[in-house]
Amino acid sequence: MSLKKSVVLAGLAVAALVLPGARPADAQSKGTIKIATQSPLSGGQSALGEGIKLGAQLGMEKFKGNLEKQGYKVELVPFDDQAKPDVGVANAKNIISDKDIMVVIGHLNSGVAIPSSEVYKEVTLAMISPANTNEKVTDRGYPNVNRVCGRDDVQGPVGGEFAATVMKAKSVYIVHDKTTYGQGVAEAFKSDVEKKGVKVLGFEGTEEKSNFDPIITPIKAKNPDLVYFGGIYDQGAPFFKQAREKGLKSKFLGPDGFDSSDLVKIAGKTVVGMYYTTAAAPTSSPAAKQFVEEFKKKFGKNPEPYAAEAYVATGIAIKARYPYRAIVSRWAGMTRRSFARSVTTWGSPLSATRPLRLSPIFRRRVIMISLASPQEPASTSSSPSTRRKPTDSEPKRRPHAAAIVSSSESNGWIFESCRPTSSSASRSPWRALSP
Repeated sequence: MSLKKSVVLAGLAVAALVLPGARPADAQSKGTIKIATQSPLSGGQSALGEGIKLGAQLGMEKFKGNLEKQGYKVELVPFDDQAKPDVGVANAKNIISDKDIMVVIGHLNSGVAIPSSEVYKEVTLAMISPANTNEKVTDRGYPNVNRVCGRDDVQGPVGGEFAATVMKAKSVYIVHDKTTYGQGVAEAFKSDVEKKGVKVLGFEGTEEKSNFDPIITPIKAKNPDLVYFGGIYDQGAPFFKQAREKGLKSKFLGPDGFDSSDLVKIAGKTVVGMYYTTAAAPTSSPAAKQFVEEFKKKFGKNPEPYAAEAYVATGIAIKARYPYRAIVSRWAGMTRRSFARSVTTWGSPLSATRPLRLSPIFRRRVIMISLASPQEPASTSSSPSTRRKPTDSEPKRRPHAAAIVSSSESNGWIFESCRPTSSSASRSPWRALSP
């Protein structure tokens, strides 16, 4: 399982959506409805950002049928925010100037989503986030801002619980990337482990991307049981790689920002055995497995974490207010304000502990913990063709997906560890935590 923006959050099961029957197609087009995405499509975080775009694309293509029958043209308009707040805001201004755009699916980074959503708020443009876990995204109470994933004020404490009770850490050194997301989840983790009696030997932020010697040297001198990095894989993977190569023996833990197939590609064997929390959807239910197969058939590769959430967020946008009453025929005449209200009315806005109402798309929020392994690099989305097969003498590692609690098995926040094992009893669910 996973820890990204990691062990935490809302594990979700994707179920098939079936649009109600529509009227016969009009002979003449009634206009264009555009669905925008905002995520990093270039740079070090593009693996996750591209997954969000492709998940939204698949969702749009699957669920747009009735809109087209009504005579509307439906388009996906992807924007590359480069994981940079200023670029996201500039894109947001371009988005609101296009009156055909009725909803934004995004972002990946909370530090980009928050300032960009201030722009969307100016025209009450609906935003449904597939991946933003910082609590401030929705705590501002904007009626047009929604999400289909969990929050760092739960992810951090779940990571703390795991560090103290499962990893048995007595001391920890915490590093973060100085972003809204990374620092926020690191602070939530720090607050929880301190309450549990774990000694925090250091807490610092860095924007360094390549040479981590100035940070690693004092960490090594203090020799903590655990090192926690609040951030994303493109920075955290090189940090952990250098730390291990310089002889640091501490265990590694991180949040869902590490939930990417690129984690092990960057850091290799140095991160095998590290844990991270995640809010990305599990692929254990039949409907979720169907999504994976459809994604692979369409794009020729496995989906990255948060692709499923983007798919579902797009379905929510198109299906706003279903199954209560069909509004397909009203799309072209709806203002952005009324459409945003339809989205939140159908989905119900996120409160401190309650996400957009996801039934029948997502059944539960599940907090999960994953163990990076050489066969299953960091994500359920890693390609089977790249996995090294264990020899007969090696302990078997269960596939990443095998460690995920499916929605039908869970009633609350649950986290699990996927560990090397030579027996069939590899699943070790820890106690459920109330949100």
